[in-house]
Amino acid sequence: MDVRRARPDAHRPAPRHPRPVVTELRLSAFKSHRNATFALGPLTFFRGASGTGKSSALQAYEVLARLAGGGTLAEALAPAGGAVACVPHRARPDAQGRRGFRIGCTVEGPVGPVHLDLAVQAEPEVRVVGERLTGAGRTLLSTALRDPGLPTVEAAWHTAGTVPVTRAPLPDDRLGTALLPLRVAGKTAGQRLVLEAAEQAVVALRSVFACDPRPELMRAPAAARDGRLRGACDNVAAVLGRTGTECAIRHAALVTAADAGCRGPVAGLEVEGLDGGFVRAVLARGAGPATPLERLGDGELRYLGLCLVLLTGPGVLAVDAAAEVLPARQALTVLADGFDRCLDPRQARKLVELAVRMCERGHIRLVGTVSGEAERAAAEASEAAVVDLGE
Repeated sequence: MDVRRARPDAHRPAPRHPRPVVTELRLSAFKSHRNATFALGPLTFFRGASGTGKSSALQAYEVLARLAGGGTLAEALAPAGGAVACVPHRARPDAQGRRGFRIGCTVEGPVGPVHLDLAVQAEPEVRVVGERLTGAGRTLLSTALRDPGLPTVEAAWHTAGTVPVTRAPLPDDRLGTALLPLRVAGKTAGQRLVLEAAEQAVVALRSVFACDPRPELMRAPAAARDGRLRGACDNVAAVLGRTGTECAIRHAALVTAADAGCRGPVAGLEVEGLDGGFVRAVLARGAGPATPLERLGDGELRYLGLCLVLLTGPGVLAVDAAAEVLPARQALTVLADGFDRCLDPRQARKLVELAVRMCERGHIRLVGTVSGEAERAAAEASEAAVVDLGE
């Protein structure tokens, strides 16, 4: 496994991130991964042959994000194929017939590095069997399954008061870290540290937008008021109408990107009203006739959808960010499996170049999987971290 990224000055301590960000993904036992640790920079691409685990790395990240957003295990694991699909290949059950998986991450932020690790039992029933949150050299939260007959785990969190540790049951189908603000009073320095570390982890993980544009859905008209872009980009027409009226600068940048990646000249991205409150998008061609979005090829539509994601932000994307935390303290991370799927070499290179510019400005962070021309473009970009999963 080869990880290439910009190297920091070895003589200076790494600065703390003003906004919480995930800087490391750990797959101790998840699908095809065992004891794998991946460093994540502002722009990170996974490359490798089919079956090497590129997609599963992003799936593990999304599982953590969904749990941090308050989802149950069943809800969080659905996009990854369910709990049993996440168990490492050829993993054998123990004497009680139990099998499971382990994932975790490191979140950098104002508190410093915070580590979150999770053990999940997939069989015979789905439940959290262990969770650990550590930071500032301390174990801030730990949970363990004590009684298999109860739908709870025993949690212990750092207090540093007259009682050094507080113990209480937590649900066995949710992330305990995300529940701590409801259980910890914050009266002692130890409790405040626990709350700050938990908030840092949750804010970083919740600020995630999983994006996989679906051309077959993007061709359909969209409700005019449906103005927050979904991961499939199926409401792209409505969102283009919104960006065209709300942000002229970014919309102009999107037109420029479309002109660079779509066949024929693109002079504008416009929206036409239809009956019933629906709209459709068209590409203005200057002196020539406009081209409806439904006439574009799959590669053009995926390219356009990803450009829209890279050039907008949480106010336009359907992101479940932490509402109680100011947007300026949150960093959006885009997960893009098959970042260059269906793209021709020119589109793939242009899209990587756009991702480099946006991530370099601190506009977003991106974790994606690439192959072909996008893989070569990523390898040439000094600003990108490339994780090579090999053959």
